[in-house]
Amino acid sequence: MVVAVQFATRADGNRQRRSTKASTIAEKSRPMSVLPVSTRVLAGVLVASAAVTAGLLVSPSSVVVAVESLAANPVAFGMAVAGLYLVRPLFAWPTTPLAAVVGYGYGIAMGVPFALGGVVVTVTPVFLGVRIAVGDDSDGSTDTQAGEREREHVPESPFAGLFQRTNAVIDRYYEAAGPLRGVTASRLAPVPSDLSTCAAAVSGVSFRTFVLGTLLGELPWTLGAVVVGASAGTVATDGVGELGLVLSVACCLAVLCLLAGPVYRVVRSRQQRSTGSR
Repeated sequence: MVVAVQFATRADGNRQRRSTKASTIAEKSRPMSVLPVSTRVLAGVLVASAAVTAGLLVSPSSVVVAVESLAANPVAFGMAVAGLYLVRPLFAWPTTPLAAVVGYGYGIAMGVPFALGGVVVTVTPVFLGVRIAVGDDSDGSTDTQAGEREREHVPESPFAGLFQRTNAVIDRYYEAAGPLRGVTASRLAPVPSDLSTCAAAVSGVSFRTFVLGTLLGELPWTLGAVVVGASAGTVATDGVGELGLVLSVACCLAVLCLLAGPVYRVVRSRQQRSTGSR
């Protein structure tokens, strides 16, 4: 009888140790929780604010003028301009003045492809950075975090609500316009380059579509800036200069032509829904 009791006690102890070990392994194998969306967005806003502040302190005009002395050496000039395209996101500089610098050093024939390639290179880190910061919601992590907040009665920050409303507007825009048309129109519009890049990254546009839309939308701005830079006696620091107004109007008209069809379909579908509900 005593032996049976001792055997049962040992068996219970073994089961408890196995259960504790299994729970420990499960805890170790559990994936690390990602930061909440509000925290990631707040970090992104802080980084963007720091970039804008740095851009105000370090003007692109003072930097690109220093590159003018290297125009006699095409290799050194190209390396300097490539460096400017690489550091441009850190200072939130516009891309048009850099295209004018390229036109000044290489002319129109070589300057246009060089400047277009520089635009793609300089917007890629911003696109990928925002895509990583926003995260991929396909694994349901966001829904899980929302469910946990609801169960724990943790209020969502107002900043996260603002981000969700902005994201909804961007999603409706790309749903109506389409990925390629949406990226192209946002590049043609006279808005900051990094703003349209962030919108494309948040909407989930593929990188290939983003690059193609960027090339199509930035072509008029790049061509105008390169032509101005190639015809200038000194390096141009104000982008397209007097051509800016004409180019802005032309690009805005192109945006209206691109988005006329999607806007008409959206308005017509709303009218049909309102008529059918009566």
